[in-house]
Amino acid sequence: MKKKVKWASLSAFVLLFLSACGTGEVTSQSTGIWDQLIYWFASMIQFLSINGQIGIGIILFTILIRTLLLPLFQIQMESNRKMQDLQPQLRALQEQYPGTDLDSRQALTEATRALYKEHGVSMRSSMMPLFIQLPILMILYNALTSVEALKVGQFLWLNLGETDPYFILPLLAAALTFASSWLTNKAALEKNGALTVMMYTMPLVIFFFAINAASGVALYWTVSNAYQVFQTLLLNNPFKIIAERQAKIDEEKERQARIRRAKKKAGKKK
Repeated sequence: MKKKVKWASLSAFVLLFLSACGTGEVTSQSTGIWDQLIYWFASMIQFLSINGQIGIGIILFTILIRTLLLPLFQIQMESNRKMQDLQPQLRALQEQYPGTDLDSRQALTEATRALYKEHGVSMRSSMMPLFIQLPILMILYNALTSVEALKVGQFLWLNLGETDPYFILPLLAAALTFASSWLTNKAALEKNGALTVMMYTMPLVIFFFAINAASGVALYWTVSNAYQVFQTLLLNNPFKIIAERQAKIDEEKERQARIRRAKKKAGKKK
């Protein structure tokens, strides 16, 4: 769980880094692999821009990227769910090996690895989407801020090359970030203080990032987080998980009750 918090902190750092950096103008004549990737992303957005509406192109491109990455994100969410379900057992291991000396810490590490292996939990699975998404986010950010064709035009109330004057997109991006985190943590067996802090601080980071970024970037982040909320509700619905968990508990209680009734009935026959 600490690793999950660390990667969430890394994401926040990257957002702040992106808001402060950028490259010079990128055109079809630009050289270098990085600039060519940026221009390719920009060309894809332009291709998807129905009737020249860059805003629609950004929305469709974001949905396309998130859909292509969906299997990786699903693996990540399933791995995180397994880790959440294992929290009581991990806590028991931490009590068994308090980590006051090297041998105890080593034993805790080995026992944790064995527990993860037994239940099919892979730390690589939870980190892989992050390593893939970050370069895509960086390229897309630079495409929206460095390619002139993506910085012009109106979409709804927005001038895509300027900040949102009404703060609507930043507020939506922050709210959807919170909703995504809240839904992800809703089904956790045990609440984690660090994750709760991140659930409230990440939306603030997103909000301040979005109010200082071009509307095109804020639009991408809003659509991306909306997709994440939809994905969670569709494939990892916490309310369904809680209901299934409660059903298993009720089923086990009923089984135990049947056993007690059967023993009681057998005792009376004797």
